[in-house]
Amino acid sequence: MRHACLAIFLSLFTTMLAALEIEDHRFFPGTGERVLKVISTADLEVFAPYLAAFQSSQPGLSIDYTVVSSAELYRAIRNGAAFDLALSSAMDLQFQLANDGFAKSHRSEATTALPDWARWRDLIFAFTAEPAVVVLSTQRFQGLYLPTTRQELVTLLREYPERFEGSVGTYDVRDSGLGYLFATQEARSTDAYWRLSEVMGRLNPQLYCCSGQMIDDVAEGRLALAYNVLGSYAAERLARDSGGRVQILGMQDFTNVILRTAIIPEGAQETAGAGALIDMLARLGQRDVPGDWPLPPLGQTGADNVVDFGPIRLGPALMVYLDPLNRRAFLTEWENALEQR
Repeated sequence: MRHACLAIFLSLFTTMLAALEIEDHRFFPGTGERVLKVISTADLEVFAPYLAAFQSSQPGLSIDYTVVSSAELYRAIRNGAAFDLALSSAMDLQFQLANDGFAKSHRSEATTALPDWARWRDLIFAFTAEPAVVVLSTQRFQGLYLPTTRQELVTLLREYPERFEGSVGTYDVRDSGLGYLFATQEARSTDAYWRLSEVMGRLNPQLYCCSGQMIDDVAEGRLALAYNVLGSYAAERLARDSGGRVQILGMQDFTNVILRTAIIPEGAQETAGAGALIDMLARLGQRDVPGDWPLPPLGQTGADNVVDFGPIRLGPALMVYLDPLNRRAFLTEWENALEQR
């Protein structure tokens, strides 16, 4: 009987998934009939250890894990897609979902132990703090100095345009929720963002939806550098890169740091399982040392120090650039800078 019910569930859920632009999907069978449906922006190879650890403590719970872009996740939850837990790196979109009534409340000892800046109204919970970094190809950078600030990067790109023509990667912020968050927060915090964007725009930049794709293209030599990718993904790739093809640079003038967050969607059915996974992630987020987990804890970047942590905080200010007029104005300026051909 359990297998028959599970087969029916999978059939119905597969129909629903067909409406999404899915990047990856995997079903982790448990020993019972309960199924936790997770929609996430975290790549499977990065998040699988967390799912394995959770399932070891909840063996009766099956997990259906779907990977999508941050913008696709936002649309899915807003349109009422049947998921029990939503994990996203685009904290502004997650915050808007929570603020607009698309999240259920969850409160536990683990979540109340989170710092105030890592949760909001028992609706949205941060469990990692991840900086944006520059990833470069060591082969393509042979003979060049390594920039440490945005102004140094601007100067380098201007001095060697032939080396970087068609080989600079960054987000297409029209489609990437995380890319849009990084871009708007950086533009608000440093004038160097638009100078750098204009210089990139003269070099036929390659535009991407996701950090992983950019990092792969740097590793394969198709890109000389990728700008503003997730440092956690870059570190994971660097650990697998025995050939020394990839190097990570953190800009010393300013660093964006995003909080990866979790919400329980308003339409969630398996709320107990969703809450239990949030609690596990919240506890891991507060660990003192990174350990063997792929994603960094909340305190690794010095989040208690505002200067070190960067400007991105959970709160209503995140929604400023989600206003349709503000978004349209920003995208127009971005397109003028990045699409000069």
